[in-house]
Amino acid sequence: MSTKSIVRTLTLVVVAAVAATVANAGEYLLISKSNALPNGLAAKVQAAGGSITRTIDKVGIAAVRSTDPKFKAKAAAIAGIGAVVPDPVLNWIPEETVAPGEEFGNPPNSGDDDFYFDRQWGHDAVDAPEAWDAGYRGAGATVAVLDTGFDLDHIDLVPNIVSAVSFVTGETPWYALSDAFSHGTHVAGTIAAADNAFGTIGVAPEAKLMLVKVLRDSGSGAFSWVIAGIVYAANEGADVINMSLGAYLEKSGFWDYGDPEDPLDDIFVTAREVAELKNAIARATTYAYQRGSTVIAAAGNEAVDFDHTADLVHLPSAAPHVLSISATAPVGWALGSNPFLDNPASYTNFGQSAIDFAAPGGDYSYAFVDPAAMCTLGGTTRPCYVFDYVFSTGSNLNPSLASYFWSAGTSMAAPHASGVAAIIIGKNGGSMPPAQVEAAMRAAADDLGKPGNDDFYGAGRVNAANAVQ
Repeated sequence: MSTKSIVRTLTLVVVAAVAATVANAGEYLLISKSNALPNGLAAKVQAAGGSITRTIDKVGIAAVRSTDPKFKAKAAAIAGIGAVVPDPVLNWIPEETVAPGEEFGNPPNSGDDDFYFDRQWGHDAVDAPEAWDAGYRGAGATVAVLDTGFDLDHIDLVPNIVSAVSFVTGETPWYALSDAFSHGTHVAGTIAAADNAFGTIGVAPEAKLMLVKVLRDSGSGAFSWVIAGIVYAANEGADVINMSLGAYLEKSGFWDYGDPEDPLDDIFVTAREVAELKNAIARATTYAYQRGSTVIAAAGNEAVDFDHTADLVHLPSAAPHVLSISATAPVGWALGSNPFLDNPASYTNFGQSAIDFAAPGGDYSYAFVDPAAMCTLGGTTRPCYVFDYVFSTGSNLNPSLASYFWSAGTSMAAPHASGVAAIIIGKNGGSMPPAQVEAAMRAAADDLGKPGNDDFYGAGRVNAANAVQ
């Protein structure tokens, strides 16, 4: 495919903060008392009035469907089952507002041979080019991206994709919505878009991508899909698992709303059931850690101070053995004058109890300073605040088009951190226990804010160059 024959679509994406729940009436998680499911479970579930739709054997969890109102009580009596809880479908990715973009035939090259490299300020913030110059580009590491669907024929991703699978009922790994943008594609490109003299480049351009669809393209998904994806990625040998997704649960319980036309199917998820859902995610992340996967997740976009918020939990970022990533951004980067790249993003969740590291996620703060100001960079003119977002790959359903988008959120911060982790693992020969990866990331991070662990930066903003010295 020649670069002249490809039209690149540039679309502005703004992340909004939404954490609604969507019901999944009649769907349950059976959580075993151990990490092994009881023998003969299928027959026992059938006798209780249900049917198993998925087993996640390594962590002792089964997804079950039943329309019997007495199913929970019957299933709870099965020997070896510790809990029967709803399998809620949640919105794991905040809604995005998409503004019309424009199309370019063959924009001028920047200094780097990947002609959109000059828009990727996040790579400069984490000193990725310095790590590349030292010879470390993520070769030997595999990063699993658990997300929505993906543009599997994107020219920047194809060289590094090793596999793609979907855990979403009835959907392939392909992104299939008719609207522009693809969250999963954007995340994957930030991690490992290939160094192919085209488009963008990933933080770890020689890492391999294992693309795992655990959410619908709209961003919703069942708890069981996410858990199954984590276990799958670990079993398939992912060195890093990136989850640019997150859901909020109220520890005291929350309503799981079903069909809006049928108020009788509304379900209250009790505090005990919330604790069991936390336990289910914890089993999966602990299993992945024990299998050698470094698990990285977005910290969330609601500006919540988790040091002073008692009733909310954000998953999977708060699960055991998960590195939670907050977001940073410049303000007015395209105006030049070497602006500070590491301001805490206005939306990022924070708190010393919640944040492990910070990474570039983008922000819209300059829109409040001068929304009318226009800037030109790399042949593209946009409102200046747009260039403070993270620029990466996207999808438009047309295999002859290579699309790129701006977006902002902790969803964009997590893949920067995952790229740095991949560089560290690659330097170590392609295999490294997650505890050692975290230690290397901590030793290399730039200590910002107050000395030591910080509300917004955790142990610091990740740094690729320091990690390979």
